[in-house]
Amino acid sequence: MGSSSVGVRIRIVVQQVLTQETLLEKAKRGDASAIAALINEVLCNSGMRAIAKSKGSCLHIVLEGERVPERGSCVRFVADGIKRLKPGGFDSVRVYGKRIDKRKPAWTEAFELRKRPRTAPTTTRPPIPATIPQPKSRPKKLKTKPKKRIPLLVMGGTIWVAVATLGAAISSRINVATNTQDNSVPATSQSTPKTSPENKAAQNLAPASPAAATSITIKAVGDIVPGTNYPNNRLPANKRQLFQNIKSSLQGADILFGNFESTMTNYRRPAKDTSRSMVFAFRNPPSYASLFKEVGFDVLSVANNHSFDFSPVGFEDTMRNIEKAGVKAVGKKNQILYTNVKGVRVAFIGFSYLNFHNSINNLPAGKALVAEAKKNADIVVISVHAGAEGSDATRVRNRAEMFYGENRGNKVLFARTMIDSGADLVLGHGPHVPRAMELYKGKLIAYSLGNFIGYRTLSTVGNLGESLVLEVKLDGQGNFESGRIIPVQLDRRGIPYPDRGYGSVQLIRNLTKLDFPNTPLKIETNGKITKIDKR
Repeated sequence: MGSSSVGVRIRIVVQQVLTQETLLEKAKRGDASAIAALINEVLCNSGMRAIAKSKGSCLHIVLEGERVPERGSCVRFVADGIKRLKPGGFDSVRVYGKRIDKRKPAWTEAFELRKRPRTAPTTTRPPIPATIPQPKSRPKKLKTKPKKRIPLLVMGGTIWVAVATLGAAISSRINVATNTQDNSVPATSQSTPKTSPENKAAQNLAPASPAAATSITIKAVGDIVPGTNYPNNRLPANKRQLFQNIKSSLQGADILFGNFESTMTNYRRPAKDTSRSMVFAFRNPPSYASLFKEVGFDVLSVANNHSFDFSPVGFEDTMRNIEKAGVKAVGKKNQILYTNVKGVRVAFIGFSYLNFHNSINNLPAGKALVAEAKKNADIVVISVHAGAEGSDATRVRNRAEMFYGENRGNKVLFARTMIDSGADLVLGHGPHVPRAMELYKGKLIAYSLGNFIGYRTLSTVGNLGESLVLEVKLDGQGNFESGRIIPVQLDRRGIPYPDRGYGSVQLIRNLTKLDFPNTPLKIETNGKITKIDKR
């Protein structure tokens, strides 16, 4: 679905469980992480994130975005809120504005907490504090300062008062949403975030298993939106009807994968202004997680443009509820999910075009993640939610795709770069229509799997209703052996059923011939996919 969200990078700064006391209480006591969490509740749809650190009696707050945050409104926003919050232990506050990919701030301003100046605080340019966390890898320095700055909505003390009243609710949600990858992971599966500057504790992963002779089969489907209960109830009377027509086609694989493009949470506050045209927020009850386990899903990606529809709290709820049901969730930034199948260790990494996930537009970071995964797994599978959307978005070209003013990434460049770095299978979704397939260096790229379920949420008109279950057979080193397109059609409600007309097969056959005429793949009319030996 269309979204007005810009590239937003939000870090979940609360690292430990908040019990017995609210987030607001911790912020008032001077807990920098709690202060940053409150700020990020307001900034979650602004294109920025806040990082807070304390150094002596000075509170340092870094505001960073894809472009430099606007100085005046940002400083007023922080000053108004902090002075109303009155956190203990601080005499002064220093605010920094910087781009995410830059080490040094573009501007910095300081103000005293005991005196509220009538005019803008005095501008200073001290060196950046050593305690401000920085990304592990950065692009080369630009010689010129960025010309565009992110406009921040005028948000004063009244917004902070509203945030303060949310403290208890926020903390109660974070209380159960902070670590989804320790105790809930079965012995055959391990989900670990990549080591980052914020978390330098090394993850001791078992070495990759020996190259296995055994082949594995993966089945994958595209975008799944099983209805929504926000802003009004559009859930099916019986949720099991969503899969009942197609359940048999999902069986028989070693791993069943899908893109869950909604949230599973009871959190009430959307992060989007859904009163605006083409802005949607999806939410499902947490009980829907068990449905995916019943159907047989093993891995669900939540790296997409709807996973933060209900703020970081809803995102963490979604991850936790999926894993609580016995299904693995992937989609956190820097996360690599490991699972073992028939003696073959398989890694999954989720990407989207947004910066609060692993981003398709950050190739160096993606390459590093894939390289790390390849050290610890035999097969690396990439899930990527990107590209333009709609019935006219079927073509694949080696260039960046723009949609609603957003850079949705160059899927060709990304997929090939990930394979060059060690990935073995790329599963694309996001355009809501099927796209071509490519065999690149013996590895399969499915550029879009289309819609799979969109109950009363996704359009199914024309090729938006063409769908599929992709079956892929890989050898123990991740090389493509064979595959099959199982054709699916969505009815007017967005419920899938087997397509005996083989519509998606014909569509993908034609698109592959158009977009990748020299790729060594043969897609037959019955959906069978084989390699072409060009020797």
